[in-house]
Amino acid sequence: MKIVGCDFHPSFQQIAVLDITTGAIEQRRLGHSDGEAEQFYGGLEAPALIGMEAVGNSLWFEQLVARLGHQLWIGDAAQIRASYVRRQKTDRRDAGHILRLLVEQRFPRIWVPSSEQRDVRQLLVHRHKLVGIRTRVKTELQHLALNRGMQKKRHLWSVRGRADFKNLSLAPWAAQRREDLFGAVAAGEPGGEAGSGC
Repeated sequence: MKIVGCDFHPSFQQIAVLDITTGAIEQRRLGHSDGEAEQFYGGLEAPALIGMEAVGNSLWFEQLVARLGHQLWIGDAAQIRASYVRRQKTDRRDAGHILRLLVEQRFPRIWVPSSEQRDVRQLLVHRHKLVGIRTRVKTELQHLALNRGMQKKRHLWSVRGRADFKNLSLAPWAAQRREDLFGAVAAGEPGGEAGSGC
């Protein structure tokens, strides 16, 4: 069995690999875009234990490791850094430090949601962002109407309110802005149709 300390970056990873049978430690840098990392882990006898800090944009790697039958532990980045005694950090030292924490059973492992849970979370975050965008667009339209003396508040979103606002005479670029904003509101609502809610 092998234990791998992985210092993960978006384009590469620095690893420290311990063969627990021989006690030999190997340091390597693996590229991501050229398939070097995938080839390395594909050739690693399963199940290997791999430890890495919690980082963003690593889902593809987590899925790769799971597919190949290896065990991946993700650790609390702040606790890993806090346990580092040297001030000068390098990728090689970080990988070696993660390996040391794994071997000494001091690795600050955190809970990681399943793929299904992550997918649902992405949907919730996506929906939340869309609602935020729609709210900002409607706020822009309200300001545009208020600056032209039209004070309809929530009634601006009624069929009549929208019609009145669309018929309001505006300067060319203000009219273009109004058209673009109404288009963004309509595109973000169910069926692409503008509703009457705020």
